[in-house]
Amino acid sequence: MSQLPPPSAGLAAPPPSAARPKRRSSGLWTVRAPISRRTYWVLALVGLFTPLVLWAAVGLWGGIDPVFMPAPLAVLAKTWTWATETGLLDDMGISIYRVVTGFLLSAVIALPLGLLIGSYRSVQALLEPLTDFVRYMPAVAFIPLVMLWVGIGEGSKIAIIFIGTFFQMVLMVAEDVRRVPAAQVEAAQTMGASRSELVEKVIFPSAKPALMDTMRITMGWAWTYLVVAELVAANSGLGYAILRAQRFLQTDTIFAGIIVIGLIGLITDQLFRLAHRRAFPWLYLKG
Repeated sequence: MSQLPPPSAGLAAPPPSAARPKRRSSGLWTVRAPISRRTYWVLALVGLFTPLVLWAAVGLWGGIDPVFMPAPLAVLAKTWTWATETGLLDDMGISIYRVVTGFLLSAVIALPLGLLIGSYRSVQALLEPLTDFVRYMPAVAFIPLVMLWVGIGEGSKIAIIFIGTFFQMVLMVAEDVRRVPAAQVEAAQTMGASRSELVEKVIFPSAKPALMDTMRITMGWAWTYLVVAELVAANSGLGYAILRAQRFLQTDTIFAGIIVIGLIGLITDQLFRLAHRRAFPWLYLKG
């Protein structure tokens, strides 16, 4: 009777590539691969200035009526005139006040409410369907009611921004809270944590990074509702200036207002990103 070969006989040795894990490659087109800070800023500047160069090229071509597409230099000149003669800084100040106030009012109410909805299924069943229903209603549709209930002062503009951001923020906060790993909650329950301790010391701290990202995103939405808010009997602000320019076909003012709002939003977004890095530095450690 022939002797059977040992189990390892006849099996080919694994290739070297299979014996050790593949080394993660780096490059511009590698999925989730890190890039240097210098490369990041070069690409960011290319992304920002390429549309500007194309816009300038269209202006130099001259084939489009300036009423429809003013040249970048014309918009820059209009912005300078607006800043030095017609109160751009005042318009920026009142618009920033309206957006920030409406956003902060939304956050003060939406954060605890979303925390409760995400933590307790009973609160979720009670409030989430109603919130989900109202968030699909356009904020502009509330303008007649806001004017009736609040009047035509500053409160009405802030109320429109509040309505436009609040319901979205509640649902996003609740979803951030629900993403907290169940293992953390179960471990705290095993150690005897009460319900208030679970929310205060486990769920909320774990959800903080996601909550700050939610605040950053909803701040952008607050700026998108600015023009809508300044439909309500406004006589100042960036949105009001854009709407007034529309009536007189002052396209250069419209472009200037849009660009100024975009720059303010970009600066705000970068401040949120910086605050996120400072508050949660361990999320940015390189592996």
